[in-house]
Amino acid sequence: MTPSIPSNSNPDQARPWHTLEVEKTLELLSSDAESGLTTVEAQERLQQYGPNELQETAGRSSWEILLDQFKNIMLLMLILVALISGILDLVDLRGGKLAAGEIPFKDTIAILLIVVLNGILGYLQESRAEKALAALKKLSSPKVRIIRDGRQAEVEGKALVPGDIMLVEAGVQISADGRLIEEANLQIRESALTGEAHAVNKQASVHLSDETSLGDRINLVFQGTEVVQGRGKVIVTGTGMKTELGKIADMLQSVESEDTPLQQRMTQLGNVLVSGSLILVAIVIVGGMIQSRFSSGRWDWGVLQELVEVSLSMAVAVVPEGLPAVITVTLALGTQRMVRRHALIRKLPAVETLGSVTTICSDKTGTLTQNKMVVQRVETGSQSFRVAGEGYIPTGEFYLGDQQVAVEQYPDLQTLMLGCVLCNDAMLQHEKDQWTILGDPTEGALIVLAGKGGVDKEPVLRQMPRVREFPFSSERKRMSVICRAGDKGQANFQSPYLMFTKGSPELILERCTHIQIGDEKEPLRDEQRTQILEQNNQMASVGLRVLGFSYKPMDNVPPEGAEETEEQKLVWLGLVGMLDAPRPEVRDAVAKCKQAGIRAMMITGDHQLTAQAIAQDLGIAQVGDRVLTGQQLQKFSPEELDQQVDDVNIYARVAPEHKLRIVQSLQRRGRFVAMTGDGVNDAPALKQADIGIAMGITGTDVSKEASDMVLLDDNFATIVAATEEGRTVYSNIRRFIKYILGSNIGEVLTIAAAPLLGLGGVPLSPLQILWMNLVTDGLPALALAVEPAEPDVMRRPPMNPRESIFARGLGSYMIRIGIIFAIISIALMVVAYRYFPDDWKTMVFTTLCLAQMGHALAVRSNTRLTIELNPFSNPYLLWAVSVTTALQLMLLYVPFLQDFFGTTPLSLQELGICLGFSSLMFVWVELEKLFIRWYKSRQ
Repeated sequence: MTPSIPSNSNPDQARPWHTLEVEKTLELLSSDAESGLTTVEAQERLQQYGPNELQETAGRSSWEILLDQFKNIMLLMLILVALISGILDLVDLRGGKLAAGEIPFKDTIAILLIVVLNGILGYLQESRAEKALAALKKLSSPKVRIIRDGRQAEVEGKALVPGDIMLVEAGVQISADGRLIEEANLQIRESALTGEAHAVNKQASVHLSDETSLGDRINLVFQGTEVVQGRGKVIVTGTGMKTELGKIADMLQSVESEDTPLQQRMTQLGNVLVSGSLILVAIVIVGGMIQSRFSSGRWDWGVLQELVEVSLSMAVAVVPEGLPAVITVTLALGTQRMVRRHALIRKLPAVETLGSVTTICSDKTGTLTQNKMVVQRVETGSQSFRVAGEGYIPTGEFYLGDQQVAVEQYPDLQTLMLGCVLCNDAMLQHEKDQWTILGDPTEGALIVLAGKGGVDKEPVLRQMPRVREFPFSSERKRMSVICRAGDKGQANFQSPYLMFTKGSPELILERCTHIQIGDEKEPLRDEQRTQILEQNNQMASVGLRVLGFSYKPMDNVPPEGAEETEEQKLVWLGLVGMLDAPRPEVRDAVAKCKQAGIRAMMITGDHQLTAQAIAQDLGIAQVGDRVLTGQQLQKFSPEELDQQVDDVNIYARVAPEHKLRIVQSLQRRGRFVAMTGDGVNDAPALKQADIGIAMGITGTDVSKEASDMVLLDDNFATIVAATEEGRTVYSNIRRFIKYILGSNIGEVLTIAAAPLLGLGGVPLSPLQILWMNLVTDGLPALALAVEPAEPDVMRRPPMNPRESIFARGLGSYMIRIGIIFAIISIALMVVAYRYFPDDWKTMVFTTLCLAQMGHALAVRSNTRLTIELNPFSNPYLLWAVSVTTALQLMLLYVPFLQDFFGTTPLSLQELGICLGFSSLMFVWVELEKLFIRWYKSRQ
């Protein structure tokens, strides 16, 4: 009988494996470090725990997404209108009541075509399948080397089970979570999971406290991370959905997508329009029937049919059929403008949503910073130097205080530069006008520092070739190289060999007996040791990563493995402090955010001091501001976090679930959140955020698939530029909504007035209304969508994402303008019905269309008169008005269009009357602006 895992150690119950000794872990998982599991045990556990793969929950099918489009209340009303119109046409067809040459069912077909097109448009926006989980699955390694039945074997990654003994080495992708049994110089890159840029040095022998954050669990390995150096033996503790990667997949699938502010506003708009339309329909039908009953003394079902036809026209008039297409095109144009500003929009509604952002939660590495380690300070035995320069460019200046100095004047600094290039395995390359580092970024920063000091690696290596190396390890925390001494410039060495050592300042200082001052070495005094340690602590406290340097003259090349005896009696050279420097343009971007009422926050997996230093430098936080760590955050209840989240701008050492909790807490507080991220660990928070922003250069496929927007340059400043575009897009959407709906209200009131005034028939057919809503409204609306940004767009607070579409005067404007439209049209209708009875319907149709052209020209600005605006700042509007007017005239004078749309040709007198009445609309809007200007001046 094979042993099974005891119930109290079931991996399904999450255990703090990092707190346990190796032997205890092996015991709990009933495994053996040398022989592993047997094949039978592995098969049983595979049955018990399932394959080592991420499981996907069922989402909406394509058919469900398509059908959901037709649940929109405005489309449902149009479908009903089409059906009733079709029934009435069928009755007329059977009763022989169709006029000669009249096409039956044309209204029904036209309306249903609009419904189908709007449905397809919505489907195309929504149907982009969520591929984040598919990208997550790619991180699972297909093959893995393990020990089973006492022998090494290679199996599929999905066949791993808890208790398996896994062998890892450089270049391997980890296939499951596990506890290290043994390791040799093992470094693993966990940036995709923790967000920390540096490879982590792993140690099997330690056991940690329960509260240790994910990024500090140096005795564990995690699925989806990559071994960059060394080798190790691991006991598998978690597979499939029980891994840290599995937790991310679970969080990713548990995040529910919510409608964007624009989608919510459009739903609200539909509800209001349809409700208003149904009330008007009821008034018209009831009022018309009562009027008929009193005038004729009986109920006339012929009148009811006429009233139903009027109602159908009203229902079509109230629905802005062209609005979805205009909004889609507007958002698409917005995405093109954003691409030019290095922001790629993946989900179309995100364009407008950016305009509502109140809080930007940004990762640190690569977004706020350059993702390039740059040396900021050098402390030698005699001086404290500040180093200038940008990125990996090997040119820069050295300063003592505010005074620029030459490196050649300081022999101890020159010797330190030698140590930087000799005790180093990285390479600096110049390709395509870009300086890049091949190797460890920290070592790359040292080569760049030496370059700024005039010490070039290649000629130095030729003069002083390496003959022995004591490599870095996580236990030693230092690295030494022995080089043949050559022409060393001003440094006065009397030995054939030199050993340079770099690493942890405290550990190297312990091994030093002397200190280099100028070109002389002196005995290292206790007060100097204290001073060096204080300098080290001070540099670390402002977020610098600090390395110590020393050297030792040698007469012979030491044997391999002699590091403990040889790395003694060293000569202290100094400290080098480096930082992933902030992007220079981000300070201005953060200031612009504050001006625009947007709060910038930093959420990073990096250390607290580093995060604090960068945030203060960029203006995200002030000196003395609080910092919350993941460890502290873990202890908060949701309610406690809600109380803290508005007061803290820096979050450090956070795990994936912490990022998600922070976003959710901000949203509960009513904030509208944009969240940036590049790692796998960021995907759930990116999906939860109102705007998820992935990194285009350093971002993983998982983060990109979970995002709404991708930064092509990984730059925080690009988010601010995209937010500006979002605000402009939203302003333009509001502009053309009030343009379109003002005329729609006028159409509805005009149609409703006809039977109440006792005029015979419906002034506008459903087909004519569709023409007005799609062409007469649509083309100028598209032109209004490309109005340039207003000068103060980033000096206003963010739009409230919860505000109604009718907020800030838009609703009252639409009603007011709709009533004016109706008054003008009804006045024209009464005059035309009396004096031009054969053409009155065409005159009403033409007047409404031409009035919209004047409205389009006037609505460009809320405050400035049309003559005060540059007509060529939006040439598209001039084209749209000209083309739409020409098309309207074609409907009146081209024979086959007359037949199809039911129009009659107008005489010059009739056309002139239409033009006169329609121009009153333009005059009214301009007079409103003058009145508002006068009223404000009075106040």
